[in-house]
Amino acid sequence: MSNTNPNHLETAMNTATSLCQAVGHSILSFFQSIGKMAIFVGTASGKTLTPPYYPKLMLRQFIDIGYYSLPVVGMTALFTGMVLALQSYTGFTRFNAEGAIAGVVALSVTRELAPVLAGLMVAGRVGASIAAEIGTMRVTEQIDALVTLSVNPFKYLIAPRVIAGTLMLPLLVLVGDIIGIYGGYIVSIYNLDFSAGNYISQTWDILEKMDVISGLVKAGVFGFIVSMMGCYHGFNSGRGAQGVGTATTYAVVSASILILIFNYILTQVFFS
Repeated sequence: MSNTNPNHLETAMNTATSLCQAVGHSILSFFQSIGKMAIFVGTASGKTLTPPYYPKLMLRQFIDIGYYSLPVVGMTALFTGMVLALQSYTGFTRFNAEGAIAGVVALSVTRELAPVLAGLMVAGRVGASIAAEIGTMRVTEQIDALVTLSVNPFKYLIAPRVIAGTLMLPLLVLVGDIIGIYGGYIVSIYNLDFSAGNYISQTWDILEKMDVISGLVKAGVFGFIVSMMGCYHGFNSGRGAQGVGTATTYAVVSASILILIFNYILTQVFFS
C-alpha cells in the first residue's frame, strides 16, 4: 500500500484554496464594479433630466463633441463607403449581381457601419478626453472644491457631457451616412464605370426610413454610452498621473465593448 505524503496533500489543499479565493475575489470585484457603475449611471441620468442646466457648458460640449469630431467621422465614413463598394463589387461579380452594390452600400452604411464606426471613433477621441479631463479634476481636488461650494458635480460636469454626447452623435452619424454613401458613389461611378442615374435610383429605391432611423437611434445610445463611460471612469479615477491614464484607457475600452454589445441588441430589436 502506498502512503500519501501529508505535506503534499496540505500543499495541494492550500493551492486549491488560494485558487478558489482568487476566483471568488475576481467575481465579487466584477459584480461590485457593475453595481457601482449602475448606481453612477442611475444618479447621473436622474441629474441629467432635471434642472438646473448650464447652457454655456452644454454649448462648449456640443462644439467639442460634435463639431470637432466631424473630420474624423467624415474621413472614416468616406473611406468605409469606398472600400465597401470595392469589396462588394469583387464579391458580387462572381454571381453577376453587380447591380446590388448600391443597395448594399446604402444599407450597410446607414444601419451598421456609420453608427458603429462613428461611435468607436468618438469613443477614442471624446471618451478619452472626458475621462482625462474629469480624472485630472479629481486628482487636483477640483471636484471636492465644487462640492465645498455647494455645486453638484453631476450637474456641472457630467450632465452637459452626457446631453451633448447623446444629441450630437446622431447628427454626426447622419452626416456620416451621407458621406459614406457618397464614397460608394464615387468609387462606383469613376472607378467601376456604373451609371450615375441608375446608382442614385437604386440607392433611393432600396433605402427606407427605418434604415436611417435605426442608425440614428443606435447613435444616440452610443453617444450616451461614450459620454457616460468617460465621466464614470474619470470621476472614479485613481490618484496621480497613472490613475488618470488608467481611467482614460478603461473609458475607451469599456465604451467600445458596450457599443458592440448594444449594437447587437438594438439590431435584434429593430430587425428581428
